Amino acid sequence: MKKRLVLILNGKGGVGKSFFAVNFIQYLKDRPFPHVAFDSDNENSTLKRFHPEAGFLNLASPRGLDPMIQSLDGSNLVVVDCRAASTDLFLDFFTSTELSELLAGLDAALTLAMPVGAELDSIEQIQRLIHELADRCQYLVIRNAVHNDTFALFEASKVRHRLKTELGAKEISMSRMQNWLVDGLNRNNLTPTTARNSGEFSLLDRQRLIMWQRRLYEQIDSVVDLLLPRS
Repeated sequence: MKKRLVLILNGKGGVGKSFFAVNFIQYLKDRPFPHVAFDSDNENSTLKRFHPEAGFLNLASPRGLDPMIQSLDGSNLVVVDCRAASTDLFLDFFTSTELSELLAGLDAALTLAMPVGAELDSIEQIQRLIHELADRCQYLVIRNAVHNDTFALFEASKVRHRLKTELGAKEISMSRMQNWLVDGLNRNNLTPTTARNSGEFSLLDRQRLIMWQRRLYEQIDSVVDLLLPRS
Protein backbone atom coordinates (compact mmCIF):
# COMPACT_ATOMS: atom_id res chain seq x y z
CA MET A 1 0.00 0.00 0.00
CA LYS A 2 1.19 3.50 -0.83
CA LYS A 3 -0.50 5.12 2.19
CA ARG A 4 -0.67 4.24 5.87
CA LEU A 5 -2.91 5.06 8.81
CA VAL A 6 -1.22 4.49 12.18
CA LEU A 7 -3.42 4.38 15.26
CA ILE A 8 -1.57 4.46 18.58
CA LEU A 9 -4.23 2.60 20.53
CA ASN A 10 -4.75 0.78 23.81
CA GLY A 11 -7.87 1.37 25.88
CA LYS A 12 -5.87 1.20 29.12
CA GLY A 13 -4.73 4.59 30.38
CA GLY A 14 -1.14 5.24 31.41
CA VAL A 15 0.51 2.71 29.10
CA GLY A 16 2.48 5.32 27.14
CA LYS A 17 0.34 6.06 24.07
CA SER A 18 0.92 9.81 24.10
CA PHE A 19 4.55 9.46 25.15
CA PHE A 20 5.21 7.24 22.16
CA ALA A 21 3.09 9.44 19.87
CA VAL A 22 5.01 12.60 20.82
CA ASN A 23 8.34 10.93 20.14
CA PHE A 24 7.21 9.16 16.97
CA ILE A 25 6.00 12.45 15.49
CA GLN A 26 9.36 13.97 16.40
CA TYR A 27 11.03 11.03 14.64
CA LEU A 28 9.04 11.88 11.50
CA LYS A 29 10.07 15.53 11.76
CA ASP A 30 13.72 14.68 12.29
CA ARG A 31 13.93 12.42 9.21
CA PRO A 32 11.97 14.41 7.81
CA PHE A 33 8.91 12.49 6.58
CA PRO A 34 5.66 14.21 5.49
CA HIS A 35 2.71 13.29 7.68
CA VAL A 36 -0.51 14.45 9.28
CA ALA A 37 -0.95 13.96 13.04
CA PHE A 38 -4.10 14.01 15.16
CA ASP A 39 -4.75 14.20 18.90
CA SER A 40 -8.04 12.75 20.16
CA ASP A 41 -7.82 13.59 23.87
CA ASN A 42 -9.95 16.64 24.62
CA GLU A 43 -8.86 16.72 28.28
CA ASN A 44 -5.08 16.36 28.18
CA SER A 45 -4.25 16.93 24.49
CA THR A 46 -0.64 15.91 25.10
CA LEU A 47 0.26 15.52 21.44
CA LYS A 48 -0.97 19.02 20.55
CA ARG A 49 0.92 20.46 23.49
CA PHE A 50 4.23 19.18 22.12
CA HIS A 51 3.30 19.44 18.43
CA PRO A 52 0.82 22.34 18.09
CA GLU A 53 0.34 21.74 14.36
CA ALA A 54 -1.42 18.44 15.08
CA GLY A 55 -5.12 18.35 14.32
CA PHE A 56 -7.82 17.41 16.80
CA LEU A 57 -10.40 14.63 16.50
CA ASN A 58 -13.58 15.35 18.42
CA LEU A 59 -14.66 11.92 19.62
CA ALA A 60 -17.90 13.38 20.98
CA SER A 61 -19.06 14.09 17.43
CA PRO A 62 -20.63 11.31 15.32
CA ARG A 63 -18.33 12.40 12.49
CA GLY A 64 -15.38 13.15 14.71
CA LEU A 65 -13.12 10.47 13.23
CA ASP A 66 -13.78 11.43 9.61
CA PRO A 67 -10.78 13.81 9.30
CA MET A 68 -8.25 11.01 9.81
CA ILE A 69 -9.59 9.24 6.72
CA GLN A 70 -10.11 12.40 4.70
CA SER A 71 -6.50 13.37 5.36
CA LEU A 72 -5.31 10.29 3.46
CA ASP A 73 -6.41 12.06 0.27
CA GLY A 74 -3.57 14.54 0.65
CA SER A 75 -1.04 12.67 2.78
CA ASN A 76 0.57 9.26 2.56
CA LEU A 77 0.89 8.97 6.34
CA VAL A 78 -1.67 9.80 9.03
CA VAL A 79 -0.90 9.19 12.71
CA VAL A 80 -3.51 9.32 15.49
CA ASP A 81 -2.87 9.42 19.24
CA CYS A 82 -5.98 7.62 20.51
CA ARG A 83 -7.08 8.60 24.00
CA ALA A 84 -7.73 6.06 26.73
CA ALA A 85 -11.12 4.32 26.82
CA SER A 86 -11.70 5.01 23.12
CA THR A 87 -11.52 1.43 21.85
CA ASP A 88 -15.29 1.13 21.42
CA LEU A 89 -15.45 4.36 19.42
CA PHE A 90 -12.76 3.26 17.00
CA LEU A 91 -14.13 -0.26 16.62
CA ASP A 92 -17.63 1.10 15.97
CA PHE A 93 -16.16 3.42 13.34
CA PHE A 94 -14.36 0.50 11.68
CA THR A 95 -17.62 -1.47 11.51
CA SER A 96 -19.91 1.35 10.40
CA THR A 97 -17.61 2.44 7.56
CA GLU A 98 -16.30 -0.99 6.47
CA LEU A 99 -12.89 0.56 7.07
CA SER A 100 -10.88 -2.25 5.48
CA GLU A 101 -12.72 -1.77 2.19
CA LEU A 102 -12.46 2.00 2.46
CA LEU A 103 -8.72 1.92 3.08
CA ALA A 104 -8.16 -0.55 0.26
CA GLY A 105 -9.84 1.92 -2.08
CA LEU A 106 -7.40 4.58 -0.91
CA ASP A 107 -4.45 2.18 -1.35
CA ALA A 108 -3.84 2.54 2.39
CA ALA A 109 -2.83 0.07 5.10
CA LEU A 110 -3.79 0.26 8.77
CA THR A 111 -1.33 -0.31 11.61
CA LEU A 112 -2.30 -0.52 15.25
CA ALA A 113 0.68 0.57 17.37
CA MET A 114 -0.20 -0.78 20.81
CA PRO A 115 1.84 0.11 23.89
CA VAL A 116 1.79 -2.58 26.55
CA GLY A 117 2.92 -2.56 30.16
CA ALA A 118 3.39 -5.16 32.85
CA GLU A 119 -0.25 -5.02 33.98
CA LEU A 120 -2.94 -7.44 32.81
CA ASP A 121 -5.41 -4.70 31.77
CA SER A 122 -3.23 -3.47 28.92
CA ILE A 123 -2.87 -7.04 27.61
CA GLU A 124 -6.63 -7.62 27.73
CA GLN A 125 -7.18 -4.46 25.71
CA ILE A 126 -4.87 -5.80 22.99
CA GLN A 127 -6.72 -9.12 23.10
CA ARG A 128 -9.95 -7.30 22.39
CA LEU A 129 -8.53 -5.44 19.42
CA ILE A 130 -7.14 -8.51 17.70
CA HIS A 131 -10.35 -10.44 18.40
CA GLU A 132 -12.34 -7.77 16.57
CA LEU A 133 -9.91 -6.95 13.75
CA ALA A 134 -7.90 -10.16 13.26
CA ASP A 135 -5.95 -9.94 9.99
CA ARG A 136 -7.62 -6.77 8.69
CA CYS A 137 -4.70 -4.65 9.89
CA GLN A 138 -1.07 -4.89 10.96
CA TYR A 139 0.13 -4.84 14.53
CA LEU A 140 3.07 -3.31 16.36
CA VAL A 141 3.51 -3.90 20.09
CA ILE A 142 5.49 -1.28 22.00
CA ARG A 143 6.95 -2.63 25.22
CA ASN A 144 6.93 0.39 27.49
CA ALA A 145 9.38 0.02 30.37
CA VAL A 146 8.38 3.26 32.08
CA HIS A 147 7.09 1.47 35.18
CA ASN A 148 8.61 -1.99 34.87
CA ASP A 149 11.08 -3.53 32.45
CA THR A 150 9.75 -7.07 32.85
CA PHE A 151 6.83 -8.28 30.76
CA ALA A 152 6.29 -11.78 32.12
CA LEU A 153 2.49 -11.66 31.79
CA PHE A 154 2.62 -10.47 28.21
CA GLU A 155 5.33 -12.91 27.20
CA ALA A 156 3.33 -15.85 28.55
CA SER A 157 0.00 -14.70 27.15
CA LYS A 158 -2.02 -16.34 24.41
CA VAL A 159 -2.51 -12.94 22.80
CA ARG A 160 1.24 -12.56 22.23
CA HIS A 161 1.43 -16.06 20.78
CA ARG A 162 -1.36 -15.26 18.34
CA LEU A 163 0.13 -11.90 17.41
CA LYS A 164 3.48 -13.44 16.55
CA THR A 165 2.41 -16.75 14.97
CA GLU A 166 -0.82 -15.83 13.19
CA LEU A 167 -0.87 -12.09 12.66
CA GLY A 168 2.73 -11.22 11.82
CA ALA A 169 3.06 -8.67 14.60
CA LYS A 170 6.37 -7.08 15.50
CA GLU A 171 7.60 -5.74 18.82
CA ILE A 172 9.82 -2.86 19.82
CA SER A 173 10.93 -1.54 23.21
CA MET A 174 10.69 1.95 24.65
CA SER A 175 13.24 2.19 27.44
CA ARG A 176 12.70 3.97 30.71
CA MET A 177 13.62 7.65 30.86
CA GLN A 178 14.86 9.10 34.14
CA ASN A 179 12.05 10.82 36.06
CA TRP A 180 13.75 14.22 36.21
CA LEU A 181 14.17 14.22 32.44
CA VAL A 182 10.50 13.35 31.89
CA ASP A 183 9.50 16.12 34.30
CA GLY A 184 11.71 18.65 32.54
CA LEU A 185 10.36 17.77 29.10
CA ASN A 186 6.74 17.94 30.29
CA ARG A 187 7.23 21.18 32.20
CA ASN A 188 8.64 22.93 29.14
CA ASN A 189 6.76 21.09 26.36
CA LEU A 190 10.03 19.85 24.88
CA THR A 191 11.00 16.70 23.05
CA PRO A 192 14.55 15.31 23.25
CA THR A 193 15.23 17.00 19.88
CA THR A 194 14.04 20.47 20.92
CA ALA A 195 15.65 20.09 24.36
CA ARG A 196 19.11 20.06 22.76
CA ASN A 197 18.95 23.81 22.24
CA SER A 198 17.25 24.56 25.54
CA GLY A 199 18.89 25.97 28.61
CA GLU A 200 16.54 23.90 30.76
CA PHE A 201 18.89 20.91 30.72
CA SER A 202 22.52 20.52 31.70
CA LEU A 203 25.10 19.17 29.27
CA LEU A 204 24.93 15.71 30.84
CA ASP A 205 21.14 15.63 30.83
CA ARG A 206 21.06 16.69 27.19
CA GLN A 207 23.39 13.77 26.47
CA ARG A 208 21.11 11.42 28.40
CA LEU A 209 18.19 12.58 26.26
CA ILE A 210 20.21 12.10 23.07
CA MET A 211 21.09 8.54 24.06
CA TRP A 212 17.50 7.70 25.01
CA GLN A 213 16.19 9.08 21.73
CA ARG A 214 18.87 7.25 19.75
CA ARG A 215 17.76 3.93 21.25
CA LEU A 216 14.11 4.63 20.45
CA TYR A 217 14.86 5.73 16.89
CA GLU A 218 16.84 2.53 16.32
CA GLN A 219 13.80 0.58 17.44
CA ILE A 220 11.51 2.54 15.14
CA ASP A 221 13.93 2.11 12.24
CA SER A 222 13.61 -1.66 12.67
CA VAL A 223 9.84 -1.59 12.01
CA VAL A 224 9.39 1.14 9.41
CA ASP A 225 7.58 -1.37 7.20
CA LEU A 226 4.72 -1.16 9.76
CA LEU A 227 4.90 2.56 10.45
CA LEU A 228 5.62 4.21 7.10
CA PRO A 229 3.92 3.92 3.72
CA ARG A 230 5.67 2.19 0.90
CA SER A 231 8.01 4.59 -0.90
